[in-house]
Amino acid sequence: MKKIISIILFIATCFSFSGCHDNDSNVSYNSEEETDIRTTEVSTVSEEESSEQPVKSEISEYGKNTGTDKTLTGLEPLDLIDFTVNDPENKNGLSTEKIAHSYGVAKDETPNDISVNSQKHFEEGNFKALTLDNKSEEKVIYLTFDVGYDNGYTGMILDTLKEKNVPAAFFCTVDEMESDPESIARMINEGHIVGNHTESHPSMDELSRTEMMKEIKAFDDYIRTNFGYSSPYFRFPKGEYSDCALDLVGSLGYTSVFWSLAYADWDINNQKGAQYAHDTVISRIHPGAVILLHAVSSDNANALGDIIDTARDMGYEFRSLEDYND
Repeated sequence: MKKIISIILFIATCFSFSGCHDNDSNVSYNSEEETDIRTTEVSTVSEEESSEQPVKSEISEYGKNTGTDKTLTGLEPLDLIDFTVNDPENKNGLSTEKIAHSYGVAKDETPNDISVNSQKHFEEGNFKALTLDNKSEEKVIYLTFDVGYDNGYTGMILDTLKEKNVPAAFFCTVDEMESDPESIARMINEGHIVGNHTESHPSMDELSRTEMMKEIKAFDDYIRTNFGYSSPYFRFPKGEYSDCALDLVGSLGYTSVFWSLAYADWDINNQKGAQYAHDTVISRIHPGAVILLHAVSSDNANALGDIIDTARDMGYEFRSLEDYND
């Protein structure tokens, strides 16, 4: 009889453990949030405690195929890195008010006060951000592009930069890297910076700090996996940001790059000719300028060589963002 009772108790215990395992599996892995993201680890912190804890990054879908094969640049894939979101709920109370970046129109080789004050705000707030180099004593300028889709002009721009030996920074999204990988690989191989412009081009100030991190990490995972490359430069989509967003981006190791010189060059149906592009950029040039141009512009592609030559004749030196000391 004792043997029979022992056997019954043993069988009941096995069924009990089996049921607990199944329930845990459903809770841990079958939620909608986890269908698209592979988490690096399963947290055991309670919901109440988690609000007080830094949020660790997850591996995005773009990081799942890392290996030893060469990438599109001929480089080996880079290891993915973890990002941690400190103060995920913004309990420090940093402003989340939307700021649409404004730079003002410079003239007479003097930056507009709006650019001067923006840079002052970044410095006083201890934000890692650049809109105007106010530290260099030389007449230095930084050439940056927002990439957009490939309509045939990116290659022309790269040809001119190579001919003139000018460094530039190109900011793009994951979609743009997917649609024109050859140009992205060429940028990297020819020594230009390819900067993080997020995965999907949202207004970052409208996202939570954790959501902002995911946008940035998805881009970084993709470029590390497919190009064996990464850079610590970020540009806010549409130039829209907040102090909270600036803080989050900087805490992840990025410098946010804005601009102090630009013009309405992005509308491909309203191009005004290479001479107009040249004259507009040169009329607004100033020491320490961060120039924003759009690579989809035929005017920019056709005027770039003359812009570079004229700027150099005026005593300006084109530098890489890597040369800027914040």
